[in-house]
Amino acid sequence: MAKWTPRHEAPEPLEGPVVATVTGGTILWFVLFLVQLPFYGWFDDHGHTWWVWTCLAGGGLGLIGIWYVRRREAAIKRAAAQHEVTATPPAGGTATPPAGGTATPPAE
Repeated sequence: MAKWTPRHEAPEPLEGPVVATVTGGTILWFVLFLVQLPFYGWFDDHGHTWWVWTCLAGGGLGLIGIWYVRRREAAIKRAAAQHEVTATPPAGGTATPPAGGTATPPAE
């Protein structure tokens, strides 16, 4: 069997309101858990209690996901701010030295 090779480049990852999306999903998992709780006896009688616990696990993992994406977003913002600071030339100076050698300080 031949090795599969892609015929085109992969698309760029979608970026959007990641924190809001993960938070909404987490809330949905917890709501589903709470809605199923009054019917726990029915789920137990029919061997479907894993549905209830899956919703609780989804909500718990969602809390970890919220923590993760908030830290990720903060790190991306810090990196962008750091990149902006290093890319901005100092006031009164030039960003690159002249072609003939070293940079000279501005005249006072």
